[in-house]
Amino acid sequence: MSDLKKVVIDGTEVEVDGAMTLIQACEVAGVEIPRFCYHERLTIAGNCRMCLVEVVGGPPKPAASCAMQVRDLRPGPEGQPPVVKTNSPMVKKAREGVMEFLLINHPLDCPICDQGGECDLQDQAMAYGVDFSRFREPKRASDDLDLGPLVETHMTRCISCTRCVRFTTEVAGIHQMGQTGRGEDAEITSYLGETLDSNMQGNIIDLCPVGALVSKPYAFTARPWELTKTESIDVMDALGSNIRVDTKGREVMRLLPRNHDGVNEEWISDKTRFVWDGLRKQRLDTPYIRENGKLRKAGWGEALTAVAAAMKGKKVAGLVGDLASVEAAFALKQLIEGQGGNVECRTDDAKLPAGNRSGYVGNAAIEDIDAAQTILLIGTNPREESPVLNARLRKAWSRGANISRVGAPVDLTFDVIELGTDRAALEGVKATEGALVIIGQGALNEADGEAVLAAAMAVAAKGKLLVLHTAAGRVGAMDVNAVTDGGMAAAIEGADVIYNMGADEVDVAAGPIVIYQGSHGDRGAHRADIILPSAAYTEENGLFVNTEGRPQLALRASFAPGEAKENWAILRALSAELGATLPYDSMSALRSAIVAAHPHLGDIDVVAENAWRPLKPKKMGKADFRNSVTDYYLTNPIARASSLMAELSANAKARKTAKMAAE
Repeated sequence: MSDLKKVVIDGTEVEVDGAMTLIQACEVAGVEIPRFCYHERLTIAGNCRMCLVEVVGGPPKPAASCAMQVRDLRPGPEGQPPVVKTNSPMVKKAREGVMEFLLINHPLDCPICDQGGECDLQDQAMAYGVDFSRFREPKRASDDLDLGPLVETHMTRCISCTRCVRFTTEVAGIHQMGQTGRGEDAEITSYLGETLDSNMQGNIIDLCPVGALVSKPYAFTARPWELTKTESIDVMDALGSNIRVDTKGREVMRLLPRNHDGVNEEWISDKTRFVWDGLRKQRLDTPYIRENGKLRKAGWGEALTAVAAAMKGKKVAGLVGDLASVEAAFALKQLIEGQGGNVECRTDDAKLPAGNRSGYVGNAAIEDIDAAQTILLIGTNPREESPVLNARLRKAWSRGANISRVGAPVDLTFDVIELGTDRAALEGVKATEGALVIIGQGALNEADGEAVLAAAMAVAAKGKLLVLHTAAGRVGAMDVNAVTDGGMAAAIEGADVIYNMGADEVDVAAGPIVIYQGSHGDRGAHRADIILPSAAYTEENGLFVNTEGRPQLALRASFAPGEAKENWAILRALSAELGATLPYDSMSALRSAIVAAHPHLGDIDVVAENAWRPLKPKKMGKADFRNSVTDYYLTNPIARASSLMAELSANAKARKTAKMAAE
């Protein structure tokens, strides 16, 4: 039964759900209400009082629109819909008064404040405040907090909206921030001066409506009006978070989240947000050829000729790295298979079934977590493999969902029913109606991964399955069949030449000639005989398919350094050198070829329905499940090039080691 109520807002009659707050009803009516503490994804605090409105026929004082529901309004004397005014003299005076109070102790830091130009307090003081102050008392000051290397604090600017406290407690699931004191002595602080222990903490920078919490690595480097803003997709994990890349000249200055309810809501992980310094360091910007055991710089013509000479008439294998776009994987597959070679994207030996999308993606969407009552985690630690997905699981748990786990017990910030750590525990789980099963790569990259996947699909038979990937490029590469029967070992067996496209997590044994195409001087480049420098994910347009099978577009925000070229363009140039030219000269022609071969990749931002094809049951081993991510901050070449990620990794290790007293 719907609880629809009519309400008149500034003369406009709207019909809304009675459970809506007045601030939400005003948005439906197209009226903007100023706010500092209210946020649609956090609980209601009602403590900034900026959102005051006048309820006609109600109490003779303005009401906080964020904390009052439409169903609480009284109808008119003859049953007319209740009337709300948002621009009456009473409301105007109330807002001016609130703003005057907020600015009593707020310092005049605007010229040096990092929030300047995108500050809610600035904007609302201009729109709703007064141009004078009646207060002549000295301003109070607060000590700054040390929250760690990511969030810089200027607590004198704080207006006690408590958004940061509510976010860290409710969404991130940590309890290190709170508010102490009353009145003028009230201040936000961290418990016993602790730093924040969460890989979601950067989101409080976006939530803070003033300059009290700002980004420490980005501080004093750019102003918002100097930046070019590009909407793109994140590749640090397989969730495919929607991001905005802000560039100044050729440099990426910061990465911010974009709202997408079906994927990341409006949160991103700290690795996504702060990895940008890794885009500047250890970059490959010119081709190299190894001579007498040493790498020397070369031109593109010389390097491509050398690659073609090495590949012609030899047994070739191609490896698709974790950050490769669909275009790069598709072009590499065509190039290598045209030379009679094999291509493989499952570089961690994950037993993902080629051609069976319900086996390597599942049949669930990320949004299904919101409605699931029973959730089973198998061999995964979502807090490290996909922190934003973990926050969604926490939201489901706080709503009352039962979450159980087969695998290593780790703290996920919410209560989990432990079913056991080994394969036998999984055998004992029965299929439950409507259950959502989430299986991680740690369960699939062991020798019996196929049997484990078959067992997981059996448990998900009456519900849904989500395969949680850790590599952003994996699902897209599986979609274009960049696979070899028998997996990684079969692909490189007996190969004379290995074409390694950004697969830095693979150790290639001595013997074959290695051609490395990638953006950073990481492990793959150290083993390479010829290096072809390519663009990173912010430097080329690319299609990425996330862990639920949703194709999304990453757009180029800046240009690759030096001589580095786009991945598909390198492969296209090499194919001409090999005398087997690939049939496309532009990105649009390449995309057309991909969509012609795999039509679902043309449906951008659509989660395709996957036909359910369960695997035949097989005998599982006896081992415990292991989680696939051992160091969250150092999982890919861009992160390993980032000095900030190295510091965060060291801090995380230090936290885990128990402190010992000197004897």
